[in-house]
Amino acid sequence: MSASAVYVLDLKGKVLICRNYRGDVDMSEVEHFMPILMEKEEEGMLSPILAHGGVRFMWIKHNNLYLVATSKKNACVSLVFSFLYKVVQVFSEYFKELEEESIRDNFVIVYELLDELMDFGFPQTTDSKILQEYITQQGNKLETGKSRVPPTVTNAVSWRSEGIKYKKNEVFIDVIESVNLLVNANGSVLLSEIVGTIKLKVFLSGMPELRLGLNDRVLFELTGRSKNKSVELEDVKFHQCVRLSRFDNDRTISFIPPDGDFELMSYRLSTQVKPLIWIESVIEKFSHSRVEIMVKAKGQFKKQSVANGVEISVPVPSDADSPRFKTSVGSAKYVPEKNVVIWSIKSFPGGKEYLMRAHFGLPSVEKEEVEGRPPIGVKFEIPYFTVSGIQVRYMKIIEKSGYQALPWVRYITQSGDYQVRTS
Repeated sequence: MSASAVYVLDLKGKVLICRNYRGDVDMSEVEHFMPILMEKEEEGMLSPILAHGGVRFMWIKHNNLYLVATSKKNACVSLVFSFLYKVVQVFSEYFKELEEESIRDNFVIVYELLDELMDFGFPQTTDSKILQEYITQQGNKLETGKSRVPPTVTNAVSWRSEGIKYKKNEVFIDVIESVNLLVNANGSVLLSEIVGTIKLKVFLSGMPELRLGLNDRVLFELTGRSKNKSVELEDVKFHQCVRLSRFDNDRTISFIPPDGDFELMSYRLSTQVKPLIWIESVIEKFSHSRVEIMVKAKGQFKKQSVANGVEISVPVPSDADSPRFKTSVGSAKYVPEKNVVIWSIKSFPGGKEYLMRAHFGLPSVEKEEVEGRPPIGVKFEIPYFTVSGIQVRYMKIIEKSGYQALPWVRYITQSGDYQVRTS
C-alpha cells in the first residue's frame, strides 16, 4: 500500500499544489502538518514521519518547499520516500531548479506529471526521459486524429525508446569512488569506507544488450579464478534496467541501457583505507596575542598519480584577525564567515610533502571558548585511480544489426566526508 495524496507546500505550510490519488484521506488533513512539525521541532523530536489521528504524514524538504505524502493504511514507507525523492528529481530535470516559483510558473505541467508519476497511490512512470516524450513544456497544439500512446509506456523496456540512431556508437563508463575517512588527532583511523558509483553515458543505436564484467570476488570464486586482484562489493544497488535474476545466478551484469546519462550501479566497501592525503597540524594559541598554525600535507598514493583541486580547510578561532600566510605550494585564504583557512593546491603529486604556515592576531580581551575545535576537512580528486582496485574487465555490446561500438573507461577517486581531528 502506498500514498493516498501528495502535496507540495511552501515554508509556511500553504498548499501550492496537491493530487488526491485514493480519496480515503480528507484533503484538509494537511492543515495539521505544519503545527505538528513546528511543535516537534521545538521539542527536538522531529522525525520524517508525523501523525495526526489515524493519518501519517511522510515528508521531505527541498529548497523552500515541503513535499508531503499522506496515508491512512499501512503504507510501505521506503517506497513513499523513494517516490518523493524521484518527484524532486523529475521536477528538477523539467524546471532546472525546483522551488516555489517554478511550481507556481508550471502548474499545468506539474499536474500532468503528478498524474503520470503515480496512479491510485502506486508509482508508475518515473523516468524523466520517457515522460519528456509526451509531457512537453511547449504549448499543446490541437491535433485531430488518433492520439498515440508513446510505445515506451507499454513497452517491456520502459526506460528506452525504439528507433534511436547514432552515426558513431559509443559508451563512456565512469567509475567514481568517494573516500569517507575520519582520522583521530593521534593519527589512528576511526572510520573509513569507499562509496563507489558506475555511471554510463550511452550513445548506441537500436536496442543493444550490454554485459559488464568487473573483478568481482564472488564471480572469481564461482569461476575458480585467483582472488588476488578481485574486490568484494557490498550494498550493491542497480538501475532498474539490470537483470537481477541473471546477476543472482552467475554475477553477470546484463542490461538494455537507457539512452544518454544514467547511474548503472552503486556499491560500498567497508575497508581500512590508508589516508590518501595525510595531514599533520600544530595549532598554538598564545593568550591575548596571536595564534600560529602549521599544517603539513603528504600525498600517500602512487607517485605516478596526481590529486587535482586539493582544498584543505583548517579551522581558526572565531575572534581571529590580521591573517598572514606562507605556503610551500598553492595559495591560502581566510574565510571569516566560516572561521576557516582554505589552502588550495591545484596539483598534488603522490609522495610529495607540502607545508603551510598561518599567523593570526587575537583580541586582548579573551573570548569564552565554549565549542570544541572542528576537524580539518580535505577535498581532492585523483583521476585514473581507484582506491578499492575495482576494474572494468570487459564491456560487451550486442545488437542485432551487428555494428561495432567503442567502450571508453575512466576511473576517478575523490574525497567524500574526509576529516582529520586536531589536538
